[in-house]
Formats: sequence, C-alpha cells, structure tokens
Amino acid sequence: MALNVPEFAQTQLALLAAELAAEVAESAALVALHSPAALQRAGVALTNLVVAAQRTGLGGRTVLELARDPALGVAGGGKGGGGAGGREQGKENELPEHGIRTGDIVLLSEQPSGQARKREVRELERRGVKGVVTRVGNAVVAVAVDEKAEDREGDGSGGVGALLSGEKRVWIVKVADDVTFRSRMNATMERLAKMGEAEYSPFIRVLFGLSSPSPVPADLSRDPEVGEIEWVDPTLNDSQKDAIRFALASREIALIHGPPGTGKTHTLIELILQLLKRNQRILVCGPSNISVDNIVERLAPHKVPLIRLGHPARLLPSVLNHSLDVLTRTSEAGAIVKDVRAEMDAKQASIRKTRNAKERRAIYADLKELRKEYRERERRCVSDLVAGSKVVLATLHGSGGFQLRDEQFDVVIIDEASQALEAQCWVALLAAKKAICAGDHLQLPPTIKSLNSKMTKPSSTKGKDAAAAADEPTIKGATLETTLFDRLLKLHGPSIKRMLTTQYRMHEKIMRFPSDELYEGKLIAADAVKARLLRDLPYEVADTDDTTEPLVFIDTQGGDFPEKNEDEQQDAAGGGKKLTKSSLYGDSKSNEMEAALVRQHVRRLVDAGVKPEDIAVVTPYNAQLAILAPLKEMFPGIELGSVDGFQGREKEAVIVSLVRSNADGEVGFLGEKRRLNVAMTRPKRSLTVIGDSETVKKGSKFLKDWMNFLEENADLRYPDLSSLSQEA
Repeated sequence: MALNVPEFAQTQLALLAAELAAEVAESAALVALHSPAALQRAGVALTNLVVAAQRTGLGGRTVLELARDPALGVAGGGKGGGGAGGREQGKENELPEHGIRTGDIVLLSEQPSGQARKREVRELERRGVKGVVTRVGNAVVAVAVDEKAEDREGDGSGGVGALLSGEKRVWIVKVADDVTFRSRMNATMERLAKMGEAEYSPFIRVLFGLSSPSPVPADLSRDPEVGEIEWVDPTLNDSQKDAIRFALASREIALIHGPPGTGKTHTLIELILQLLKRNQRILVCGPSNISVDNIVERLAPHKVPLIRLGHPARLLPSVLNHSLDVLTRTSEAGAIVKDVRAEMDAKQASIRKTRNAKERRAIYADLKELRKEYRERERRCVSDLVAGSKVVLATLHGSGGFQLRDEQFDVVIIDEASQALEAQCWVALLAAKKAICAGDHLQLPPTIKSLNSKMTKPSSTKGKDAAAAADEPTIKGATLETTLFDRLLKLHGPSIKRMLTTQYRMHEKIMRFPSDELYEGKLIAADAVKARLLRDLPYEVADTDDTTEPLVFIDTQGGDFPEKNEDEQQDAAGGGKKLTKSSLYGDSKSNEMEAALVRQHVRRLVDAGVKPEDIAVVTPYNAQLAILAPLKEMFPGIELGSVDGFQGREKEAVIVSLVRSNADGEVGFLGEKRRLNVAMTRPKRSLTVIGDSETVKKGSKFLKDWMNFLEENADLRYPDLSSLSQEA
C-alpha cells in the first residue's frame, strides 16, 4: 500500500520524539536517583577525577585528560575492567574497574559532595559538559568535549572553563546521545514532510509505493548487461553472484537478504568493486561504526581510493588511515590547518599556567576565534577531499554531517539495514538515486527504549518536541521497530529481494532448525563447515562427549532449577535493593542452578583443551550475566554477553542459558523468535542449550517446535544435581 510521504514523516517525528524522551528520562533518572559512587559500582561512571591535561584534538576539539585524584592514594578494587585494562600490583593511581568505552557519550561535571542536595546536584550537572571518550587507559580517560561546551568557555555559564577553575574533583557518567536524534534524523524527516510531490524522484516514489520498481529480467546470467561479469573474486558462490547481478540490474531498490554466516559483507565488497568498474559514485553506510569499519577493512586491500567519515574516537585503529581526520592532516591540503592547530595548542597549555580570571577569559576568547578559523580552513580541506572521492563510508547518522552537504551519489549501500531505524536510513537515502540494502529481517531489529513504541495517539509522547510532532497526522500502529527493510519487503514483495543461501559458519546440525523454520529450508552448509567439530580445532583438543557433539541440550525440567527475579535474589541474600549493571534498566531474571551448569560445561570444554577465547556464553537476561561474571576470572578470555549484544558475532563454541523455569510457563521476551534465531546461529562447531523444556514449550509454537527438535536431534542430557554440589 502506498504511503502518504508527509504523514509518514510526521509519524516518524512523533515516534522519534517519544524515543528520545525515553532515552533522556532513563539517563537522567540514573544520574538523579543514584549517587556517583553507586553509578561507578554499576560500571557507568568514574568518580574522583581531576583534569590532568588539556590539548587540541582532531577537528579542533578540546580534549581533556582525566586522571584519578592523586590525593586519594592507591586505587582500590580488583582487576581493571572495561577499557581500563588489568591492574598491575604496585602501580598507583590506576582507575578502578569500570565499563566506560572509547566512543561513549559522557557527561563531565564537578563532582557533588556526599551531602549535596538534589538542587545542587542538578546545578553541577547544568554547568557540566558533554563529550566523547577518545581514549581509555589504565590511569587516564580522554574526553573530547562538545563544541557547544567549548563555546561556553570563560563566559560564566559553565563549560570547560568552569571545570578547570580551582582544584575541584570531577566525574564522568555515560548518558543518552540526544544530539543525533535532534539534528540528523529530525532534520531529514522535516525535509521529507515539506517536500512537494513534484520534488519526488522516481527513486523516492518507489520507496513509498507511489510507483512500482522497474522490472528485472528473470535470468540475469544471460542478461547482456550483467550476465558476463569479470569477477574480482571468482570463488563467490552462485547465490552471491546472483545477488550481485540483481543489485547491479535493479534501477531503484535491491534487498540482499543475508542469513547468519552467508558471507553478506564478502558479497558487498564484490558489489562495490563492480559498481566502481561501472564508474558509479557510492555512499556506503551502516547503523554502527563497527559495521562500516568491517567494510573499510575488507575494501582497503583492493587499493580503492576511499574516505571514512566519523569521529576518530569511534573508529577501529586499522581504519584510521582512511579516516577523513587523518587524511586532512596528511594530505597536502592539510598543511593549511597545521599552523592554526599549533597556535591553539600553545593557548591550551597557557590556560593551566594562569590563575588570573581576566587573563583566563582573554585566552578563551582567543581560543574561540582560533577554533572558528581552524574549522573554516578544515571545512575547505574536507570539501576538496570528499568531492574527489568515489567511495565514501559513514554511519547512517554520520552521512548527515556537514562533510556530505549537497553531495550526490549514484548508489547508497546500507549494510545491516534490518538493524537500523528507518529515519536513520533516510539521512543517507536523500543523497542517492538508488539503494541497495543488506541485512536479515529475521534477526533482531533496532533496540527501542520507549515503553510504548507503537504510535496510537499523542499521549504516548512527552516533552515539547513530542507534543509538537504529535499535533500532526500520524499513521496508526506505526512503530520504530518496523525497519526500511521490513517495510519495502512488505510493500513490494520478494521480487525486490535476493537471498544468500550457502552458509560458512555452522555445523549442519546447528544450522538445520533455523534453516527449516525461518529460512524456508534454503540454507546449505558449505563443505568446509558442515561436519567440523571442536575436536577438529587447529590445536590439540581431546576426543570427549563434549567435543564430538555439535548440538547438546541440557534439559533442566522438573522444577529443580527455578528462575528468580532480582528482588527474590536480593531478599535471599538478606540485603536491600543494590544498584548493579543488571538492575540499571529494570527487572531481570536469573537462574543460579542453570548458571552452575554453565560453569560445569565450560570447565569440561576447557579441560578437554578448548581455549576459553573460543567459547562464548550468551543469555537473554542481564541478571543471569551478572551471576555468570565470575567465569571471566575463572577462564580468562571467555566471552559473556546478552543475546542482543552478540548479534553479528560468532564463536567456535556457544552455550545458551535460557533462564526461564516456572510453573506458569511464562517465558517473557524469550518468546521473540528473532532473539532466539540470533542465539542459535552464533556457534561454528558446538551449540549447547541449557533450559527447562517444560516451561519453554509453553511459550509459543516456535519454542515448542525448537524444544521438540532438540529432544529428537541433540545429544540430550539431564543434569546430575550431586555432581553440581560436588563441584561447588
């Protein structure tokens, strides 16, 4: 069914406003309801810091280097966590364990005292600044501050200057990134809403169902334009070649459906190279930095002239040489900004040497002018570099930056399109004449935090922006979970899609259920992977029951392994409500006995010779992850993660803890088949599922079918309680 474009855009604006309100409220509640010390224990903050140094970073931003206050003596706590690295005995002033990563958005502000009232805390936050974490070391965290915060320097309203005055302690806490929501997606939707029908290109008309896609010949192998292709990689399988031919032949839109392990990125690299042979200008995007960086890494060896846009703090080190920031410094054009940067560094250094408020204000005024000049010169340099590039890569949000303003592309390729908000996709789509979207709509969609993500009427949105958006007509039943990939497939049907069918990840037995239930039985395991086991790893592994079985089901049925919610867990421990990583975002479920079975199975694999770094434990529940955390100390290198967080990843051996076990047969969000699809398609050689079949079977037909499949096809085991108590 065709969509009314202005109505679609207004609906997206209202949904985005509700989502932003939910994200900001959640972030604000964390800071308001919990002390800095509690937030640090939960891994989302670092306290008792001082500004150790400041310098000019890439893009002319001020970078503050934060270290632990030396007046506190030796830092306590165990091993360094998150990005902080391990703690070596005897080293002083290392940061405590934390979960802050490079690329995180943080609020940096003066640290409130333990007795500070809420109003005082809010004032300190108002005077704080937002920034991006650019580096995390054992003893230092570097934060590039927000441009608006730089412009507040020295004017008395807070900003960087307020943080540097005096010797007061500061702290950082992870917060919601509201900038991208406000500027990029909203601006794009507003542009669509105001666009007149006469401005709709044939491409836009197809994407909204106002026109049908141009037909593509049934047998493309005989097509005069794409039939005879000189492949860069002749080892591509038939489904990959067919998908590339289809994408080249399509005039407006092509979907490449890549189930787990089918070489989707490999296919996209060949597609980009073939488009370049046809002298096409290409914009390559994805919803996350890692999705874009993976393409840069694989494209770079082909010596393709490319530019990667994005904040350098968020890029993989291996792709930095292709980043716009590095090219701006190393190219001939980059010399024009070098002298201004040197002058800015000198000014930054002089700030810390003066205690005179008047002198400090004068230095900030000079810095503000220098920064303006630096950015103007840098913009000219960037414009020249981008205009001369045939392949530009950026996140979907990043494609809306000033660097690509007024730039046009023949094709936009969106990787992981089934994990991106549709409004995100449109930031890039308006710069192109054709789109190729790759993804798997049968895995998890983007995470939506607004409690009521379905659009019914304005009451579900909060705040000024939400209210304004909600005054406009909206599409009933719309939700941010519906991606562009989903919508186009429903709109135009399978004629716009090609599926990759040979998978190179899983043992055939692991692949069978998801293939039959979700992928129409079309997946084929490549010869190299279809029978490989843990005992065949390229290092010595013993021949045991655990290393020769690709599919194991440990069935805890019978009620001996009951689930707990967090309150029960805390009551059993005799304590009050404690802030932990698992409790930050609402209630969660855990299962102590199931966790013991996980530990037992991991130990057996490791004892048989499987390296811990080849093992992952995944579960849908954060509270279960918290209980399993000691595994990291027991088996350094092992990976623990939520099912949602493990999407796109793979390991030789994966253990899935289902957690749910109750008399009512309640399974909660475990019943989402896309979540289970992610869980069961991560392993290469070994999948072990631990759960209560009696409970899980009651959740849905899909769950019942899966339990029946495991009972009939897996190595079925029942836990021995006595062996668990002996291990404990």
